[in-house]
Amino acid sequence: MKTVYAFLADGVEEVEALMVIDLLRRTKKLNVVTVSIKEELMVEGSHNIKFFADKNIDEIDFEEGDCIFLPGGAVGTDNLSKCEALTKEIINYNEKGKWLAAICAAPSIYGQLGLLKDKCATSYPSFADKMNCKQYGGSVITDGNFITAKGLGVALELGLEIITNLVDEETSDHVADTIQFN
Repeated sequence: MKTVYAFLADGVEEVEALMVIDLLRRTKKLNVVTVSIKEELMVEGSHNIKFFADKNIDEIDFEEGDCIFLPGGAVGTDNLSKCEALTKEIINYNEKGKWLAAICAAPSIYGQLGLLKDKCATSYPSFADKMNCKQYGGSVITDGNFITAKGLGVALELGLEIITNLVDEETSDHVADTIQFN
């Protein structure tokens, strides 16, 4: 079973995080671990919704992961980008060809790390100048080991795209059917 680490920071866009996490867990074929980048497990989202991560960043073994997922939110993205342990592992995951997914403002972290130079990618439009990618735009874009999405309105599609790539299209279609998406 593949493991997805979903990183949470204060200021995260709650629905982007929870929509994708929920869909991935519905597969029952992915181990999805929510990870706080701080010592405390409680995270306060961009709309003052508080929720708890499964673990903090010091409690996980990055080697056991197959995918890093970064939800957006301007403040949350800024907090994620300042976490040196996370950015180091993002670079490591890319070098190993492991999956890197992000939505809204968060794909800009990959761009600012210089990982998207030869990739097609997308983000929330106001972060386009931070993407440093080969081609920019679209709703949900998969290029190589990167899956990026432009914002909350396509969080459901992002979750299904991650399922398609980490599990298979049949499982993604099944999840879509069970939530009445198709």
